[in-house]
This record gives sequence, C-alpha cells and structure tokens, in this order.
Amino acid sequence: MTSLTWLPNAVHRHSPHYDDRNEQNAITLIVIHGISLPAGEFGGNFVDDLFMGQLDKNAHPTFVDIANLRVSAHFFIRRNGHLIQYVDIQKRAWHAGVSYFKGRDRCNDFSIGIELEGTDELAYTDNQYETLIELIYIIQQHYPTITQEYIVGHCDIAQGRKTDPGQAFDWKRLYADLERHSNTPQRVIEK
Repeated sequence: MTSLTWLPNAVHRHSPHYDDRNEQNAITLIVIHGISLPAGEFGGNFVDDLFMGQLDKNAHPTFVDIANLRVSAHFFIRRNGHLIQYVDIQKRAWHAGVSYFKGRDRCNDFSIGIELEGTDELAYTDNQYETLIELIYIIQQHYPTITQEYIVGHCDIAQGRKTDPGQAFDWKRLYADLERHSNTPQRVIEK
C-alpha cells in the first residue's frame, strides 16, 4: 500500500508550521479539534491565516495573543464540508500541544490532526460530518490500526487544558456513521 501524503481532492495549502516525524513514531491516532476565529464566527479566512502564519494581530482584538503562534493541522473542514489540507500526513503538524494518550506524550508525533470549523456549544453541520467520515475512512484504509478507540478529541489528550471539539460534537453519530460507511463503497471527497 502506498503512503498517504496529500489527498488529491482536498484544497492544498502548505503551512510552514510542521516538521518531520521521528521514523519510530508510526501514525496511530486521529485528533479531532474545533476552531473558529474570532471565536464563534465562521466563514472567514482567519483560521487559514493562522495556519499559514499570516494572521494579522490588528484584525481583531483577540488576535493579539495568538497571531505569532506557530500552529497547524493536517486538515480543516469548514462548515459547508469543504476540506483543506495544510500538512503532508507523513509530516508532523503542530496541533496538539502539550498532550498525552495511553502512556505516551507529544501526541503530534503519532497523530493526524483534523480541525472542524465550530465551537464547543454549537452543533457541527451535516456537511462536516459527511466530509469527516469520508476522510477518516480514507485514513483508516492506510492506517488500519486507527480504530474507534484511537479517534479522540483534543479534550481527551489535553485534559484540563482543552475542551474541543466540545459537547456539541456528536461522538455517537461519528462512530455509527463510520460503521455504516465501512459497509458501503468508498466515495471521493468533493466538497
């Protein structure tokens, strides 16, 4: 099986915020995040600007403290289901920060980060779930050890520090949809 690097049907934006994975760290985890900039506002380019290292600290008062952060994720799914990829899956995106999962710290070393445009309190959209399910399904075809147990929220690996994707994220729906999707022919993400 070939390595999964850049998904052909995602929009590619090459973030400068990544580095090489240690060859000893196989990809075994998916981390789901929620993000909006400014908080609770959707549809603009500020998340993209953040991941690309181009966020203008003067564009909103809350950006002063985050404009110089060096962060990224492998994927970002907008409210309409549109999929953007920022980092080659074989590289380490900087999405998890200080983190811990099943006896291991530094989750960026062995995870794929997926950001959903949203907040902890507002339901994510059907389009986002559809794209997320297809994306996870594709990832699992290349990394079959990533089972339900290894698909977690940022809140699960950074307890007490992060709350996303929040109570608005429907884990039961995700797991049920993944189960259904695995029993149907693979579709191609075209959002």
